[in-house]
Amino acid sequence: MKKLIVILGLTASGKSALAVKLAKKFYGEIISADSRQVYKGLDIGTAKITKKEMQGIPHHLISVVSPKRRYSVVSYQKATTRAILAVVKRNHMPILVGGSPQYIYAVVDGMAFPQVKPNQKLRKTLETKTIGELFSVLQALDLRRAKNIEQKNKRRLIRALEIVITTGKPVPPLKTYINTPPWYGIDTLFIGVKKAPQELKGCIRKRFLQMLKHGFLAEVKKLRKQGLSFKRIESFGLEYREASQYLQGKITKQEMIEKTIKATEDFARRQMTWFKKDQRICWVKNQREAEKLSSSFLKKAL
Repeated sequence: MKKLIVILGLTASGKSALAVKLAKKFYGEIISADSRQVYKGLDIGTAKITKKEMQGIPHHLISVVSPKRRYSVVSYQKATTRAILAVVKRNHMPILVGGSPQYIYAVVDGMAFPQVKPNQKLRKTLETKTIGELFSVLQALDLRRAKNIEQKNKRRLIRALEIVITTGKPVPPLKTYINTPPWYGIDTLFIGVKKAPQELKGCIRKRFLQMLKHGFLAEVKKLRKQGLSFKRIESFGLEYREASQYLQGKITKQEMIEKTIKATEDFARRQMTWFKKDQRICWVKNQREAEKLSSSFLKKAL
């Protein structure tokens, strides 16, 4: 079975649940494509799938690295490529699932990343600047990258500036990265989970309120007890950034809730900026449509 199914979509759109249903029906194993779910201990705030929700389906690239370590997209690309090939070797259906566009395309398109080594001296200088200052500098040096980056993610802003400053050129656009994927003869089906904008907004708000109910703030406090600084926790973005601000007394609980929801909605819009350019994606509204697409795909000869 030399085929790969990719299930992608916006945050809180129900990708994980759909992936499990398809995996049960088509003898699949799931590989996560989430830039934060790779970290141990980031469970509630990343909406990480639970053992019960997995329903016995093998899941890969979830909780594989300490949150104290930096895990790059290049490391993810290598590990996921190995995981996909291992699933194929077992004659199971590899299903890549997630909402981190860079992680998804790094794998399926064999993206080659700029070979720019970390410059600790430059990073220390950039660390002294605020997020707003870093974003303004990136806008001036590389407007295209500034439009696509997570504006409040300081770590990614610093890395983007490190590449631009070191090379003296803008970060190359996605298409200039594409190489032949490191596996050959694997056909790929892209399934996008579609939700109406207002429905998605409702899902985002409901999900974060559920996170709070299920102990998200206790999770952040636990990360602190494990030795992570607030600065490191904030680098995980979205929920973690605003929760850290709240726990430091910089914002109220209600401000934390509203800022998190707004930041997540903004993130969803950036996700769609990536995905809407990809004509390979077949958008579905429900499980039945996804099953029909998958069934036809698996019956098709390579």
